[in-house]
Amino acid sequence: MADRVIASYENRERDHCVDVFVRDDGSFGFEEWRREPEDPGKWYRARYYSAAVFASVALAVEEARRKVAWFAELPPPDTSAF
Repeated sequence: MADRVIASYENRERDHCVDVFVRDDGSFGFEEWRREPEDPGKWYRARYYSAAVFASVALAVEEARRKVAWFAELPPPDTSAF
């Protein structure tokens, strides 16, 4: 079974996003994506962060905010619902 995205956060320009996902084993991870203006419907992997493993959504988001500069500039998301 594939990883399941449980939250997606876009930058203000809506051309980059961070997806937070849960794995079958209950661990969490994140990945950064981008899309090109000439192909706005398709997302491309921007970085390779998905191998990192976290015990909670909050920890995955915290690390994503450390690694992804534009994400750190946004207000911190509420992860309490996860």
